[in-house]
Amino acid sequence: MSVLIIDDVGTVRSFLKQTLAHLGIASIVEASNGAAGLKAYKDQVQDVVFLDIGLPDMDGKDVLKELKLINPKANIVMISAHSTVDNVKDAIASGAKGFVVKPFSPKKIAAILKKFI
Repeated sequence: MSVLIIDDVGTVRSFLKQTLAHLGIASIVEASNGAAGLKAYKDQVQDVVFLDIGLPDMDGKDVLKELKLINPKANIVMISAHSTVDNVKDAIASGAKGFVVKPFSPKKIAAILKKFI
């Protein structure tokens, strides 16, 4: 399984990368903004994408829509510190397959990944 992490916070990317590696995932790509994330996904379609809603250059929901244009079957999990009902509804309506609230636990990430195996 391959995973792309798109989040502007380095500590979040690092924690998620360590968690994924601990779960046995060897192919992990990181991007710190939406443009870099889209480029990384175009270069190599990943099995799962963890995508932050609040990015410095683009709205994560717009990145989600772009990723779905590239691959309509993309497994995208939105991550945010703000779990408003509207954020969750909008993300799922736009094609996200999950939503994780920061801070998240390794157990939560493992449970989400099981959906895609």
